Amino acid sequence: MPSPELLTEELDRLLSFAARARRDDGGFGYLAADGSLDPERPRETYVTARMTHVFSLAVLLGWPGADELARHGVEALTGPFHDAGHGGWPASPDGDDTKAAYVHAFVVLAGASAASAGIPGGAALLADALSVWDGHFWDDAAGMAVEEWDRGWTTCADYRGVNANMHGVEAVLAAADALSSDRAGELRRRALRVLERVVHGEARARDWRLPEHFDAAWTVLPEYNADRPSDPFRPYGVTVGHQLEWSRLALHTRAVLGTDAPGWLLADAAALYAAAVDRGWRADGHDGFVYTLDWSDRPVVAARMHWVLAEAIGAAAVLAHVTGEARYDDDRRRWEEHAAAVFADDATGNWHHELTPDGRVGTTTWSGKPDAYHVAQALVLPRLPVRGSVAAGVRAALRGDRDPSGG
Repeated sequence: MPSPELLTEELDRLLSFAARARRDDGGFGYLAADGSLDPERPRETYVTARMTHVFSLAVLLGWPGADELARHGVEALTGPFHDAGHGGWPASPDGDDTKAAYVHAFVVLAGASAASAGIPGGAALLADALSVWDGHFWDDAAGMAVEEWDRGWTTCADYRGVNANMHGVEAVLAAADALSSDRAGELRRRALRVLERVVHGEARARDWRLPEHFDAAWTVLPEYNADRPSDPFRPYGVTVGHQLEWSRLALHTRAVLGTDAPGWLLADAAALYAAAVDRGWRADGHDGFVYTLDWSDRPVVAARMHWVLAEAIGAAAVLAHVTGEARYDDDRRRWEEHAAAVFADDATGNWHHELTPDGRVGTTTWSGKPDAYHVAQALVLPRLPVRGSVAAGVRAALRGDRDPSGG
């Protein structure tokens, strides 16, 4: 039975929009600005993994038709998207053989959410994805994940990235919630190690300006992609939305560590959130969060990305749950009102993915509306108790559990 408190009309419309991405040849495709499927664009593994995660959440929420869509995603990730010869998942089954940590983190997340929702094949997908993550991406000496390999796992790129590690934290927290075993504790400790290095180390040392790009020795590359500042995955400078996302993930980690959680997780989450809001909101004089800042807090790419606002909503909601402070709820409502006023597209049910500073649809970094992941989580997180993962929060909310993570 659907939960009206969680499965809101806005989320129902978003899921109906996302369902159009289903492809008969496997997985989920790219949706154009009008919500139509673009069959000419190659399928991307991370998109199919994100959609599988979203539809697994929809199964838990009781959304009609979600079971088939989640199964479709699992079958794609265990079938045509999977590299049967070398193991793991290429960036695309339609021509890009790169084996990227970013992509594999989302496959772990998809497997974890599908397993939590009881989707056939979900537990096996999670086990396989974790095995690949452990065997090829996790560098235990560094306490971080490496970035990418070639198809045959023979050459590891020298670049190291924080974006992939951030989604790796999200993924292993979700996996831990799905496993409920001794392995869960190990995965949560890994998440803490990454957070300690990235947030408590790199970001804190730079007054909460979080560096994204490193070489193989984990030396910061501050000018990386200065000539390509609008890159969708590796932009130059400080990425405001990632600081908001890291803030939220620190609190999810704190929630599941319980009495073993170090005090800095809450303090650092609040500081990172404050820096992102104070420096990123209206940085150019217009309402909205800019995409990136330079190291002196000046806007580099002033485009407004939908996912940045979605992460602001999620971070504010989780901070409000954990601290009980009304100012975070006030922020959350402000971001939601801004989303409704300028990002929401009533014609499709999704949000515009990129806007110019004056509110027009932009396409500098993103065209179309391929992603339901960030918006779906922004719509449910304010209504959930804080757990390690969104799926665990949904399950707890449906049971009527109280939030144990306050204070």
